[in-house]
Amino acid sequence: SSPLSYLELVKICDNFRLPPNYGSIDVFKKPSDTDSFVPWTLSQSPGSPAVGLLRLDVVDLLRKEKPGTWVIPEPQAGHRVSFDTSVNTPRKRTAVLKELCERWRDTGVFPASIGPQKWRNEMYPVYRNPFGVHEYHPEDDSDEGLGNYAFEMERAACALFGVVTYGIHLTIHQGIASSPEVKIWVPTRAKTKQTWPSWLDNSVAGGIPSGMPVFESLVKECEEEASIQADIVRNHARPVGSISYFFRYRMHFLQPEVEYNYDLGVLHDTAFQPRPLDGEVESFDLLSLDEVKSKLRQGIFKPNCAAVLIDFFVRHGHLTPDDEPDYLEIVTRLHGRFEYERWCQ
Repeated sequence: SSPLSYLELVKICDNFRLPPNYGSIDVFKKPSDTDSFVPWTLSQSPGSPAVGLLRLDVVDLLRKEKPGTWVIPEPQAGHRVSFDTSVNTPRKRTAVLKELCERWRDTGVFPASIGPQKWRNEMYPVYRNPFGVHEYHPEDDSDEGLGNYAFEMERAACALFGVVTYGIHLTIHQGIASSPEVKIWVPTRAKTKQTWPSWLDNSVAGGIPSGMPVFESLVKECEEEASIQADIVRNHARPVGSISYFFRYRMHFLQPEVEYNYDLGVLHDTAFQPRPLDGEVESFDLLSLDEVKSKLRQGIFKPNCAAVLIDFFVRHGHLTPDDEPDYLEIVTRLHGRFEYERWCQ
């Protein structure tokens, strides 16, 4: 097959838009339609923030839950699913989701997403405003003050509920980042990974668990995935922005996601070797810029990792408006907002 363009690679990662019937009564005409979603809000009150997007088969399962946990009105325009009025604090919401997701896991509901082989046993935070501050108050059992932290939930279940998730991605380059002679450390994911086994990845990458600041997540992942000492990361890793994209899995669940990006530069002649530690990485290879571009266009990088590398190319002048006709389309799609303003239109 012919090499993928950079825009095609971005479109593989940023591959979903809300359908025209979103928010209308027409959504419910085909209950089996995997392209139809309804918003999930904290409550039924006007102005309650949307925290996720639910497929209709998930809504049908929630409708069967015991009274006092969920509110699911009859199909109507502007329909939204929410927690019951009694489930009104971060701790209560977390408890309801924990019981539900573990029961679904144990009874074989959506095994390809939250079955025992897919379960991560890691909690992700959910925020009232996905673009707001990353607060964390697990012991605060009150919504008074309306901080941004809403609750936390099992990582594997986030796509089932269409919540925004967050990660860190580090590009380790040897040599000057803007030079055509720059080289990049590229890991191959372990064959045993729960997701995207054996695909190529960014130098270091991982999700941001509940309660952990963004940079500390990077320090943790560098140690666990690549055996890079914390002081090296603290002294040399540089925040360089973020990308965001609206991704839909093959199973048609949604993963709107934000990746905080970092660069770590190593001098060309420095003896430096990332080494696998926690079993998530098979090996690390130091590749030339041309080798990275070739493997990118072969489509063998994990989709969001391809997007991070394209962002690296843009930032360091390896992809410019003079040599890339789709430059503006690429750059703007790397910084989307998941059509969030439409979630509760």
